Amino acid sequence: MHALEKEKLPRLSLGEGRNMVTHLMVVNLTIFVFLFFTLVIYQMEQVGEPRFHQDIMTWLRLPADPSKLLTRPWTLVTSLFTHISFWQIFSNMVWLWCFGTFMQHLAGYQRILPLYLFGGLCGNLMYVAAMQLIPSFHALAANEYTLGAAGSIMAIAVGVTTIAPRYRIFPLLAGGISLWIITLVFVALSVGALMASSSYGYTYIPVLAGGALAGWLYMYQWKKGRDMGAGFNKLAFKLTHVFHPASQRINPDDFKRKNTSQPDAEQQPYRRIGKVPEQKLNEILDKINENGLASLSAEERDTLLRASKTE
Repeated sequence: MHALEKEKLPRLSLGEGRNMVTHLMVVNLTIFVFLFFTLVIYQMEQVGEPRFHQDIMTWLRLPADPSKLLTRPWTLVTSLFTHISFWQIFSNMVWLWCFGTFMQHLAGYQRILPLYLFGGLCGNLMYVAAMQLIPSFHALAANEYTLGAAGSIMAIAVGVTTIAPRYRIFPLLAGGISLWIITLVFVALSVGALMASSSYGYTYIPVLAGGALAGWLYMYQWKKGRDMGAGFNKLAFKLTHVFHPASQRINPDDFKRKNTSQPDAEQQPYRRIGKVPEQKLNEILDKINENGLASLSAEERDTLLRASKTE
């Protein structure tokens, strides 16, 4: 398959470099496995599941009562990575993998983590606000809580649909299915699952609504040229490279990888792919991975097209 044909479709892969979707899935699954085996130990020691929730889950899930939230504000974040039900973690990770892959392909991997956190936080805050402001919800606030990545995934789903609503999925099936249809099905299934989960499932709809609003706002601003997560990405880069030698630090904003010096005599010259040097093609593919297809200039798109043609 030619280079251009490979870039037309997102690669649903768990092993690509700079795959932030994979990192998020690993974190969520690791925490789930840890909690699952901790629960098993509690049950084996005959301590009981209620004690497990009291000792551990109380400090990870988000309480609906603001007075409790003030005593453990970190739950605004920890709840986004906490799952206790197998079907909850399974469905959330499948949807994260799908919509996250499309987002990573169309807008770059640097959009994933900021949008995941921003959407989840907005969903959590809207949940707490709704539990206080809606009378029928308020009566339940003292004992209710929320956990899971539903709000974050909703943000990614709505966000990628905002920038490419007519993006075609499964193009071999009668021309493909528009992304907005997949998102509509996802929303319907998510709301339906909440309504069927318990008699109070409707109280968790604000989580999805907050995530959807955050996803639309984030990517709408991104389309206009304002990256709301730029500051977060710079901070995350500095924190993760604090122990790296200064000579090895590469600022993610400086996407200048052109080698202006002459290659050493021992080095092999760059191969040509089609009518394009391999080095130039790699730069373009890296840029797609970093910032998505939308970041390519007309000249770069033409270069990619030429690379797809055999000599």
